[in-house]
Amino acid sequence: MLFEQIVILDYTGLQGFAIEKLQLLSHNAIKAFNDVPENDEEIIRRISEADCVFVSWNTPVNAHVISRCEHLKYIGMCCSLIDEDSANVDVRFARSRGIEVKGIRDYGDEGVSEFIVAELILLLKGLGQHQWQSEPVELGNRKIGIIGMGTTGLMTARALQAFGAEVNYYSRSRKSEAEIQGIRYLPLDELLKECEIISFHLPRHTKVLEPLHFDILGNNKILINTSLGLTFDKEAFVKWLSRNGNYAIFDACAFGVFKEELIQNDKLIYSSLTSGWTREAKERLSHKVLENVTEYAAQLEVCV
Repeated sequence: MLFEQIVILDYTGLQGFAIEKLQLLSHNAIKAFNDVPENDEEIIRRISEADCVFVSWNTPVNAHVISRCEHLKYIGMCCSLIDEDSANVDVRFARSRGIEVKGIRDYGDEGVSEFIVAELILLLKGLGQHQWQSEPVELGNRKIGIIGMGTTGLMTARALQAFGAEVNYYSRSRKSEAEIQGIRYLPLDELLKECEIISFHLPRHTKVLEPLHFDILGNNKILINTSLGLTFDKEAFVKWLSRNGNYAIFDACAFGVFKEELIQNDKLIYSSLTSGWTREAKERLSHKVLENVTEYAAQLEVCV
């Protein structure tokens, strides 16, 4: 067996076929939990005997937890591992102790893109609780800015282009793939000033907008956030949202720790669900997690 004890730490979305295959790699029966542990001690209690752990984006696995779990040799992140700074697992510390950490990418982007288009149409046409302007308007010819041109940003941009929207983007680096498709790069200040709708697609812990940026953004705008947590200054955002004609659209992940405070604002349209967490996304996630474990097993065989 590759592992003595596999533990699924929280609700990861791993599908039945994936768990069945993982069981073939575990000497003992897999222990699976479907809720988010309340604190570090609960996490340690669940995984103290595990040499392999699978975890979603919801549960932090920090250095203290890792140091208390001496059997660990593999952590499978059932979520995006974009970089070490945005991960909910202390990847650097784990690897310093010889623990393999593997994450995945590009599994929930389709659902996020669909959510954004759907919510925008409801708001622009007044088909939901709110209507952006005095009469219904269309997505066609709207000036939209995407902040963060990764997989989700590009997929969303393409979807909006299909409706005839003029899509621009800002990113830390220029993206030739996007520009070839007619998605124009703009410096951040220009993007905020020119675009009517701004959509954020950034890693966890990334903060882009400071208070001054909200003054540049101005009024009669729509801000969309589906990133993991706020990507901008909270107080400045609340002040901006209270101004004339401004609306925001969030999914469940976008609030970070500020949900109870922010949902009090009537002009913030939100979903209690994670927009990318679909059946199809969970299937893609399951296949990618299995691929990572298979790759890890192959590496061990080479070493032997």
